[in-house]
Amino acid sequence: MSEQAYDQASENPSSHDHNDQKTLTEKNTADYWQANLRLLAKLLVVWFAVSFGCGILLVDWLDQFTFFGFKLGFWFAQQGAIYVFVALIFIYAWRIQIIERQFGVDDDTEEGSV
Repeated sequence: MSEQAYDQASENPSSHDHNDQKTLTEKNTADYWQANLRLLAKLLVVWFAVSFGCGILLVDWLDQFTFFGFKLGFWFAQQGAIYVFVALIFIYAWRIQIIERQFGVDDDTEEGSV
């Protein structure tokens, strides 16, 4: 095998032409961002409901219950909303990986950036 043929054989050609990948990415970009924004909206609604709803609006009603020895409304206002927010960060990271793979924009591939 000649040196030139060896160099060409070692390259990893993509299964699609670069122009096809660009067209695919452009077509999926709007759908990707729409899915991303839908996910963000859902998570922000949960965060708002927990932090504002349970920590402020429903605090008096929740205080009739206890959680680890604290009134539940007080616990949500002081710690619960923070725990939920941290959990939402992990949920976002998990779900966005699935969305990125679905639309072919995951970071694991060279051509997968938007």
